[in-house]
Amino acid sequence: MKKLFIIGVFALFVYACGNEKKETTDDAAPVEDAQKKADPSYDTNRGEGKFKDVKLADKLDNAMALRGEKIADLKCLSCHKLTDEKLVGPGWKGATTRHKPEWIMNFVTNTDVMIDKDPKAQAMLEICMVRMPNQNLDDAAARDVLEFLRKNDGVK
Repeated sequence: MKKLFIIGVFALFVYACGNEKKETTDDAAPVEDAQKKADPSYDTNRGEGKFKDVKLADKLDNAMALRGEKIADLKCLSCHKLTDEKLVGPGWKGATTRHKPEWIMNFVTNTDVMIDKDPKAQAMLEICMVRMPNQNLDDAAARDVLEFLRKNDGVK
């Protein structure tokens, strides 16, 4: 409530001074700002890790998605919701449209390094304020979780 009051007073001050610049509280802003500040040689679409090119089929692999759902139930869904709502970590809805498959695979298999080096991961940490623990997923488990994310995003 106090934060809302301060924002309101600030907005009134800006308006009274004739400044037409609008302040936003969009959660995507820290991610966009981090990408602009990133080292130009760093690939923010791929992230930091061994996955350089992840090939995805147009059609969902239901067996992989089912395995990924079981892994997510065990290791992920206590902190993430399948909607766009933040719980402890960000919601998963739209994750496969916001991030390249390589970035997702690198993040879930190389979590600590990604949080330390990747501007998008660091920006999400600023929003969520809790560092994601490394779940020690192997490559196959990470790929299964990626397929479950695709299913959650409507891939058939």
